[in-house]
Amino acid sequence: MKRLISFAVALSLLACEKEPNDYVSIEGKVNNGKTDSLVVMGRNFRKTIKVSENGTFKDTMKIKDGFHAISDGSREAYLYLKNGYELEVDIDMEKFPESLSFNGEGSVTNDYLKRKIQFIKDENLANYNQFFELEKEEFDASIASLKAKMDAMLTETKGLDPEVIQMEKDANNKMIIFFQDNYETEHKALIGLKKGDPSPGFSYPDQYGKNVSLEDLKGKFVYIDVWATWCGPCKKEIPFLKEMDEEYKGKNIAFVSLSIDKMENKDKWLKMIEDEDLKGIQLLADNDWNSDFVTSYNIRGIPRFILLDDKGNIINSNAPRPSDPNLKELLNGLAL
Repeated sequence: MKRLISFAVALSLLACEKEPNDYVSIEGKVNNGKTDSLVVMGRNFRKTIKVSENGTFKDTMKIKDGFHAISDGSREAYLYLKNGYELEVDIDMEKFPESLSFNGEGSVTNDYLKRKIQFIKDENLANYNQFFELEKEEFDASIASLKAKMDAMLTETKGLDPEVIQMEKDANNKMIIFFQDNYETEHKALIGLKKGDPSPGFSYPDQYGKNVSLEDLKGKFVYIDVWATWCGPCKKEIPFLKEMDEEYKGKNIAFVSLSIDKMENKDKWLKMIEDEDLKGIQLLADNDWNSDFVTSYNIRGIPRFILLDDKGNIINSNAPRPSDPNLKELLNGLAL
Protein backbone atom coordinates (compact mmCIF):
# COMPACT_ATOMS: atom_id res chain seq x y z
CA MET A 1 0.00 0.00 0.00
CA LYS A 2 2.80 2.40 0.93
CA ARG A 3 4.44 1.70 -2.42
CA LEU A 4 1.19 2.55 -4.23
CA ILE A 5 0.86 5.82 -2.29
CA SER A 6 4.49 6.75 -3.04
CA PHE A 7 3.99 5.96 -6.70
CA ALA A 8 0.80 8.05 -6.81
CA VAL A 9 2.61 11.00 -5.18
CA ALA A 10 5.44 10.73 -7.69
CA LEU A 11 2.94 10.75 -10.56
CA SER A 12 1.20 13.81 -9.17
CA LEU A 13 4.50 15.68 -8.88
CA LEU A 14 5.39 14.81 -12.44
CA ALA A 15 1.96 15.93 -13.62
CA CYS A 16 2.50 19.33 -11.97
CA GLU A 17 5.77 19.97 -13.79
CA LYS A 18 5.51 22.93 -16.14
CA GLU A 19 5.50 21.94 -19.78
CA PRO A 20 7.75 24.10 -21.96
CA ASN A 21 6.03 26.69 -24.12
CA ASP A 22 6.01 26.22 -27.86
CA TYR A 23 6.84 29.92 -28.30
CA VAL A 24 9.41 32.46 -27.15
CA SER A 25 8.53 34.95 -24.43
CA ILE A 26 10.71 38.03 -24.51
CA GLU A 27 10.52 41.03 -22.20
CA GLY A 28 12.76 43.71 -20.81
CA LYS A 29 13.48 47.40 -20.53
CA VAL A 30 15.12 50.09 -22.64
CA ASN A 31 17.23 52.48 -20.55
CA ASN A 32 18.97 55.81 -21.29
CA GLY A 33 17.13 56.50 -24.50
CA LYS A 34 13.78 56.40 -26.21
CA THR A 35 12.38 54.18 -28.89
CA ASP A 36 8.77 53.21 -29.47
CA SER A 37 9.58 49.78 -30.92
CA LEU A 38 12.15 47.06 -31.41
CA VAL A 39 12.24 44.66 -34.34
CA VAL A 40 13.17 40.98 -34.05
CA MET A 41 14.30 39.46 -37.35
CA GLY A 42 15.19 35.93 -38.39
CA ARG A 43 15.08 33.80 -41.51
CA ASN A 44 11.66 34.46 -43.07
CA PHE A 45 10.60 36.07 -39.79
CA ARG A 46 10.07 39.65 -38.67
CA LYS A 47 8.12 41.02 -35.71
CA THR A 48 7.84 44.51 -34.25
CA ILE A 49 7.65 44.72 -30.45
CA LYS A 50 6.04 47.81 -28.94
CA VAL A 51 8.05 49.68 -26.29
CA SER A 52 5.99 51.57 -23.67
CA GLU A 53 6.70 55.13 -22.58
CA ASN A 54 8.54 53.88 -19.48
CA GLY A 55 10.80 51.74 -21.69
CA THR A 56 9.38 48.32 -20.92
CA PHE A 57 8.41 45.77 -23.54
CA LYS A 58 6.93 42.28 -23.56
CA ASP A 59 5.79 39.95 -26.33
CA THR A 60 5.63 36.35 -27.46
CA MET A 61 6.46 34.85 -30.80
CA LYS A 62 6.67 31.45 -32.39
CA ILE A 63 9.92 31.15 -34.27
CA LYS A 64 12.27 28.71 -35.92
CA ASP A 65 15.01 28.04 -33.36
CA GLY A 66 18.23 29.80 -34.25
CA PHE A 67 20.02 33.13 -34.55
CA HIS A 68 17.99 36.34 -34.80
CA ALA A 69 18.69 40.06 -34.79
CA ILE A 70 17.07 42.66 -32.55
CA SER A 71 17.16 46.21 -33.88
CA ASP A 72 16.13 49.72 -32.87
CA GLY A 73 15.92 50.68 -36.55
CA SER A 74 19.50 51.83 -37.04
CA ARG A 75 21.58 49.39 -34.98
CA GLU A 76 21.23 45.71 -34.27
CA ALA A 77 22.42 43.00 -31.91
CA TYR A 78 22.18 39.24 -32.17
CA LEU A 79 20.16 36.76 -30.13
CA TYR A 80 19.76 33.01 -30.07
CA LEU A 81 16.05 32.30 -29.72
CA LYS A 82 14.37 28.97 -29.08
CA ASN A 83 10.73 28.14 -28.56
CA GLY A 84 10.33 27.62 -24.81
CA TYR A 85 12.68 30.47 -23.86
CA GLU A 86 11.43 33.04 -21.36
CA LEU A 87 14.14 35.60 -21.99
CA GLU A 88 14.58 38.93 -20.22
CA VAL A 89 16.62 41.51 -22.11
CA ASP A 90 17.79 44.86 -20.73
CA ILE A 91 19.17 47.45 -23.16
CA ASP A 92 21.18 50.60 -22.48
CA MET A 93 20.60 52.69 -25.61
CA GLU A 94 23.74 54.77 -25.00
CA LYS A 95 25.83 51.61 -25.43
CA PHE A 96 23.66 49.56 -27.77
CA PRO A 97 24.31 46.85 -28.94
CA GLU A 98 27.15 46.01 -26.53
CA SER A 99 24.99 46.80 -23.49
CA LEU A 100 22.53 43.90 -23.76
CA SER A 101 22.17 41.90 -20.54
CA PHE A 102 20.11 38.76 -20.09
CA ASN A 103 18.13 36.89 -17.44
CA GLY A 104 15.71 33.99 -17.48
CA GLU A 105 15.53 30.91 -19.68
CA GLY A 106 17.94 31.38 -22.59
CA SER A 107 20.23 33.84 -20.78
CA VAL A 108 23.22 31.46 -20.63
CA THR A 109 23.22 30.89 -24.38
CA ASN A 110 22.76 34.59 -25.17
CA ASP A 111 25.48 35.65 -22.73
CA TYR A 112 27.78 33.21 -24.51
CA LEU A 113 26.78 34.59 -27.93
CA LYS A 114 27.49 38.14 -26.74
CA ARG A 115 30.95 37.12 -25.50
CA LYS A 116 31.69 35.26 -28.74
CA ILE A 117 30.79 38.29 -30.86
CA GLN A 118 33.01 40.51 -28.70
CA PHE A 119 35.81 37.92 -28.99
CA ILE A 120 35.53 38.04 -32.80
CA LYS A 121 35.82 41.86 -32.68
CA ASP A 122 38.70 41.84 -30.18
CA GLU A 123 40.64 39.30 -32.24
CA ASN A 124 39.81 41.23 -35.44
CA LEU A 125 38.88 37.94 -37.12
CA ALA A 126 37.19 39.72 -40.03
CA ASN A 127 40.71 40.70 -41.10
CA TYR A 128 41.84 37.12 -41.75
CA ASN A 129 44.85 38.31 -43.79
CA GLN A 130 46.54 39.15 -40.49
CA PHE A 131 47.05 35.39 -40.06
CA PHE A 132 47.99 34.65 -43.67
CA GLU A 133 50.73 37.29 -43.56
CA LEU A 134 52.55 35.42 -40.78
CA GLU A 135 55.43 33.05 -41.42
CA LYS A 136 54.51 29.37 -40.97
CA GLU A 137 55.78 28.85 -37.43
CA GLU A 138 54.09 32.00 -36.12
CA PHE A 139 50.94 31.19 -38.13
CA ASP A 140 50.68 27.71 -36.58
CA ALA A 141 51.13 29.11 -33.08
CA SER A 142 48.52 31.85 -33.67
CA ILE A 143 45.94 29.41 -35.04
CA ALA A 144 46.57 26.98 -32.16
CA SER A 145 46.10 29.85 -29.69
CA LEU A 146 42.90 30.94 -31.44
CA LYS A 147 41.50 27.40 -31.29
CA ALA A 148 42.41 27.03 -27.60
CA LYS A 149 40.66 30.30 -26.72
CA MET A 150 37.47 29.34 -28.59
CA ASP A 151 37.44 25.84 -27.12
CA ALA A 152 37.92 27.23 -23.61
CA MET A 153 35.12 29.76 -24.03
CA LEU A 154 32.78 26.95 -25.09
CA THR A 155 33.71 24.35 -22.46
CA GLU A 156 33.78 26.86 -19.60
CA THR A 157 30.20 27.99 -20.30
CA LYS A 158 27.90 25.70 -18.34
CA GLY A 159 24.26 25.24 -19.31
CA LEU A 160 24.47 25.93 -23.04
CA ASP A 161 21.82 24.36 -25.24
CA PRO A 162 23.19 21.11 -26.71
CA GLU A 163 22.43 22.21 -30.27
CA VAL A 164 24.35 25.45 -29.71
CA ILE A 165 27.35 23.52 -28.40
CA GLN A 166 27.37 21.39 -31.54
CA MET A 167 26.90 24.39 -33.84
CA GLU A 168 29.76 26.21 -32.15
CA LYS A 169 32.06 23.19 -32.35
CA ASP A 170 31.30 22.86 -36.06
CA ALA A 171 31.76 26.60 -36.70
CA ASN A 172 35.04 26.75 -34.77
CA ASN A 173 36.40 23.71 -36.60
CA LYS A 174 35.40 25.14 -39.98
CA MET A 175 37.22 28.38 -39.15
CA ILE A 176 40.42 26.58 -38.20
CA ILE A 177 40.25 24.34 -41.30
CA PHE A 178 39.69 27.44 -43.47
CA PHE A 179 42.88 29.02 -42.16
CA GLN A 180 44.92 25.84 -42.44
CA ASP A 181 43.71 24.90 -45.94
CA ASN A 182 44.25 28.37 -47.41
CA TYR A 183 47.50 29.38 -45.75
CA GLU A 184 49.95 28.45 -48.50
CA THR A 185 48.00 30.11 -51.32
CA GLU A 186 47.10 33.26 -49.40
CA HIS A 187 50.53 33.66 -47.85
CA LYS A 188 52.24 33.53 -51.24
CA ALA A 189 49.82 36.13 -52.61
CA LEU A 190 50.30 38.48 -49.65
CA ILE A 191 54.05 38.38 -49.14
CA GLY A 192 54.50 39.95 -52.57
CA LEU A 193 53.31 43.22 -50.99
CA LYS A 194 55.24 43.83 -47.81
CA LYS A 195 55.81 46.84 -45.60
CA GLY A 196 58.21 49.17 -47.35
CA ASP A 197 57.41 47.91 -50.87
CA PRO A 198 56.18 50.43 -53.46
CA SER A 199 52.40 50.26 -53.67
CA PRO A 200 50.69 49.34 -56.93
CA GLY A 201 49.26 52.49 -58.46
CA PHE A 202 45.79 53.54 -59.48
CA SER A 203 44.17 56.15 -61.68
CA TYR A 204 40.39 56.31 -61.39
CA PRO A 205 37.72 59.00 -61.86
CA ASP A 206 36.22 60.88 -58.94
CA GLN A 207 32.54 61.83 -58.71
CA TYR A 208 33.17 64.81 -60.98
CA GLY A 209 34.81 62.71 -63.69
CA LYS A 210 38.36 63.88 -62.98
CA ASN A 211 40.99 61.12 -62.85
CA VAL A 212 43.00 60.97 -59.64
CA SER A 213 46.11 58.79 -59.49
CA LEU A 214 48.34 57.61 -56.68
CA GLU A 215 51.13 59.55 -58.40
CA ASP A 216 49.08 62.75 -57.92
CA LEU A 217 49.19 62.14 -54.16
CA LYS A 218 52.97 61.70 -53.86
CA GLY A 219 54.24 63.76 -50.95
CA LYS A 220 51.20 62.86 -48.84
CA PHE A 221 50.50 59.86 -46.65
CA VAL A 222 47.51 58.01 -48.12
CA TYR A 223 44.80 56.01 -46.31
CA ILE A 224 42.76 53.96 -48.79
CA ASP A 225 39.33 52.50 -48.07
CA VAL A 226 38.28 49.84 -50.59
CA TRP A 227 34.50 49.57 -50.30
CA ALA A 228 31.15 49.34 -52.13
CA THR A 229 27.67 50.76 -51.65
CA TRP A 230 26.20 47.26 -51.19
CA CYS A 231 28.63 46.32 -48.39
CA GLY A 232 27.03 46.58 -44.91
CA PRO A 233 30.30 46.49 -42.89
CA CYS A 234 31.72 49.13 -45.25
CA LYS A 235 28.81 51.48 -44.58
CA LYS A 236 29.19 51.03 -40.81
CA GLU A 237 32.70 52.51 -41.10
CA ILE A 238 31.50 55.67 -42.90
CA PRO A 239 30.79 57.79 -39.76
CA PHE A 240 34.20 56.87 -38.31
CA LEU A 241 35.95 57.64 -41.60
CA LYS A 242 34.27 61.05 -41.74
CA GLU A 243 35.48 61.72 -38.20
CA MET A 244 39.03 60.77 -39.18
CA ASP A 245 38.90 63.08 -42.21
CA GLU A 246 37.75 65.95 -39.99
CA GLU A 247 40.27 65.27 -37.21
CA TYR A 248 43.25 65.13 -39.57
CA LYS A 249 42.17 68.04 -41.77
CA GLY A 250 45.22 70.14 -42.56
CA LYS A 251 47.59 67.22 -41.90
CA ASN A 252 49.73 65.70 -44.62
CA ILE A 253 47.41 62.78 -45.31
CA ALA A 254 44.83 62.03 -48.01
CA PHE A 255 41.80 59.85 -47.31
CA VAL A 256 40.83 57.95 -50.45
CA SER A 257 37.62 55.91 -50.73
CA LEU A 258 37.88 53.53 -53.68
CA SER A 259 34.53 52.00 -54.63
CA ILE A 260 34.42 48.66 -56.43
CA ASP A 261 30.76 49.06 -57.41
CA LYS A 262 30.00 47.83 -60.90
CA MET A 263 29.88 50.54 -63.57
CA GLU A 264 26.15 49.98 -64.08
CA ASN A 265 25.70 51.02 -60.44
CA LYS A 266 27.58 54.29 -60.82
CA ASP A 267 24.40 56.29 -60.09
CA LYS A 268 23.98 54.45 -56.75
CA TRP A 269 27.57 55.35 -55.88
CA LEU A 270 27.03 59.02 -56.79
CA LYS A 271 23.78 59.12 -54.81
CA MET A 272 25.43 57.69 -51.68
CA ILE A 273 28.22 60.25 -51.91
CA GLU A 274 25.59 62.98 -51.91
CA ASP A 275 23.18 61.45 -49.39
CA GLU A 276 25.91 60.57 -46.85
CA ASP A 277 27.95 63.72 -47.56
CA LEU A 278 31.04 61.55 -48.01
CA LYS A 279 34.36 63.31 -47.47
CA GLY A 280 37.86 62.81 -48.79
CA ILE A 281 38.69 61.64 -52.31
CA GLN A 282 35.91 59.48 -53.77
CA LEU A 283 36.94 57.23 -56.67
CA LEU A 284 35.21 54.51 -58.70
CA ALA A 285 37.41 51.60 -59.85
CA ASP A 286 37.15 50.68 -63.53
CA ASN A 287 36.45 46.93 -63.25
CA ASP A 288 35.03 46.24 -59.75
CA TRP A 289 36.74 43.15 -58.17
CA ASN A 290 38.93 42.71 -61.26
CA SER A 291 40.39 46.23 -61.20
CA ASP A 292 44.19 46.18 -61.29
CA PHE A 293 44.65 47.86 -57.91
CA VAL A 294 42.25 45.40 -56.26
CA THR A 295 43.84 42.29 -57.76
CA SER A 296 47.35 43.57 -57.02
CA TYR A 297 46.49 43.59 -53.32
CA ASN A 298 44.68 40.24 -53.62
CA ILE A 299 41.57 41.85 -52.12
CA ARG A 300 38.84 39.25 -51.72
CA GLY A 301 36.80 40.85 -48.98
CA ILE A 302 35.81 44.39 -48.09
CA PRO A 303 36.11 46.76 -46.41
CA ARG A 304 39.89 46.74 -46.81
CA PHE A 305 42.12 49.54 -45.61
CA ILE A 306 45.62 50.32 -46.84
CA LEU A 307 48.07 52.89 -45.47
CA LEU A 308 50.91 54.31 -47.61
CA ASP A 309 53.72 56.69 -46.76
CA ASP A 310 54.45 60.01 -48.49
CA LYS A 311 56.62 58.25 -51.07
CA GLY A 312 53.92 55.77 -52.07
CA ASN A 313 55.40 52.86 -50.13
CA ILE A 314 53.33 50.44 -48.06
CA ILE A 315 53.12 51.08 -44.33
CA ASN A 316 50.33 48.55 -43.76
CA SER A 317 48.50 46.63 -46.48
CA ASN A 318 45.83 45.61 -43.94
CA ALA A 319 45.55 48.76 -41.90
CA PRO A 320 43.17 49.14 -38.92
CA ARG A 321 39.61 50.22 -39.67
CA PRO A 322 38.52 53.80 -38.87
CA SER A 323 36.44 52.42 -35.96
CA ASP A 324 39.55 50.76 -34.49
CA PRO A 325 41.35 53.01 -31.92
CA ASN A 326 44.63 51.48 -33.14
CA LEU A 327 44.33 53.54 -36.34
CA LYS A 328 44.71 56.86 -34.50
CA GLU A 329 47.65 55.44 -32.58
CA LEU A 330 49.25 54.43 -35.87
CA LEU A 331 48.59 57.79 -37.57
CA ASN A 332 49.74 59.81 -34.57
CA GLY A 333 53.07 57.99 -34.76
CA LEU A 334 53.68 59.29 -38.29
CA ALA A 335 55.20 62.62 -39.29
CA LEU A 336 51.97 63.96 -40.80
